[in-house]
This record gives sequence, C-alpha cells and structure tokens, in this order.
Amino acid sequence: MLPSVRTEGPLTVVTTAGELDLSNAGDLRGCLSGALDGGAVRLVIDMSDVTFVDSTILSVLVGTRNRLSQVNGELTVVCDAESVLRVFRMTALDRLFTIRRTLAEVSNDAS
Repeated sequence: MLPSVRTEGPLTVVTTAGELDLSNAGDLRGCLSGALDGGAVRLVIDMSDVTFVDSTILSVLVGTRNRLSQVNGELTVVCDAESVLRVFRMTALDRLFTIRRTLAEVSNDAS
C-alpha cells in the first residue's frame, strides 16, 4: 500500500501498511517529505498495519525526525505490532521516537 496523508486537527497523519523495506522506502520518503514541505510540524506516522520494517525505513524515519527537529516539530510513531516494536527497541530508536500503540492515544496527547 502506498502511504497516504491526511490532516486531523493539528496533526498530519501519514498512514502506511504491510512490509516496509528498501523496495518502498522511496515512496515513504517522498510522502513524508511532501508533508514536511507542506508545513507539517506535528507529524504522526501510523504504522498500525505494518508487519515488517528494515534499516532503510528506520533511516527514513530518523531523517524525517531530524528535519522536524529543525523547526521544533514533533514526530510520533503509531505501532502495536510486537515484531516492529522489537526492531525499535533493538536499535534503541524507541528512545528517539515517541511511540504510541493507537492513534487515539496520540489524539489524547494533542488535546
């Protein structure tokens, strides 16, 4: 599935699904760059339906976070798949990113 972008109040939500790896990293990078170029500063990456991530995707996420930090923006990852969360923990990126298990949790944070 190609990533999609929508606005929910102050949040820009990028939703993606399936296996994320080198083969579709460019699509995700382009979508995230487009959101940032469009002025997003409170970016949520909804990975609720993601089943796998590789290091290429992690690099895309770190690059996006770095761009956002230049404008005092926020990046939140939504994910509840244990296999994906394990990758974040093994790489210590769970300390770099705010990770929530549901989009509702992010909406509550934004209130």
